[in-house]
Amino acid sequence: MSSKILPEIPTGGFNFENFQRNEYLKEKGYPIPKVQKTGTTIAGIIFKDGVILGADTRATSGSVVADKNCTKIHYLAKNMYCCGAGTAADTDAVTRMISSQLELLRLNTGKQVPVCVANRLLKQYLYRYQGYVGAALVLGGVDKFGPRLYSVAPHGSTDKLPYATMGSGSLAAMAVFETRWKPDLSLEDGKKLVRDAIAAGIFNDLGSGSNIDLCIITKQDVQYLRPYDEANLKGKRQGTYQYARNTTAIIGQPRIIPIEVESEQTITIGEESMDTSS
Repeated sequence: MSSKILPEIPTGGFNFENFQRNEYLKEKGYPIPKVQKTGTTIAGIIFKDGVILGADTRATSGSVVADKNCTKIHYLAKNMYCCGAGTAADTDAVTRMISSQLELLRLNTGKQVPVCVANRLLKQYLYRYQGYVGAALVLGGVDKFGPRLYSVAPHGSTDKLPYATMGSGSLAAMAVFETRWKPDLSLEDGKKLVRDAIAAGIFNDLGSGSNIDLCIITKQDVQYLRPYDEANLKGKRQGTYQYARNTTAIIGQPRIIPIEVESEQTITIGEESMDTSS
């Protein structure tokens, strides 16, 4: 009686089969697929009463604008939000998953979840994939410890900062922050600073554009201003471009060459004939 061999149950851990396959294909001369560049400007600051997050609303697919009004500030909990840059599907999936875990933790403990817990969950998840989950995040919120702001890189490293930027327009936005940010900013000054930082990314980065969204988080409430401002205002047409018929002068007539078919073998075009029997 033959015993049926059962397949081995895979154990947990990292699997490098795809790495070995890619190296084999590389040796055979197959080109390695390139990572598609994405564009975004997201930023956040700590001000006197809380945290202000900002983002542009352009979603790109290569050199094509896929969405002019994309939502890049994602809900995590009542006291914290998260801006996402990178692959739109990855940022949406990661923030939704962490948001559900934070809600379960709040229900189990009966307490408000601190912002540092969300930061730990995000960095532990992204570190597992070593940057292959394209989510660069700016996490901000207010808890019992006060306002908190973190930047989370796609490979899992995090920084706790008074102001942070991510995305392809982050350098332009960071230049604005380093020039004008100061402790204990008022609400209006903070909103103008974040607005100007996102606008700097929009005007200096082709991957960023359209409108500017802001999210103001304080201990009392949350204001999600969408859109807060439109950086690139389209110019209005000064005149009409509709003209009545026969208002444009005719400077020439099209040349018409008559074609007459005499038989199956000969076609006469004007005064020339062509034999088509061969």
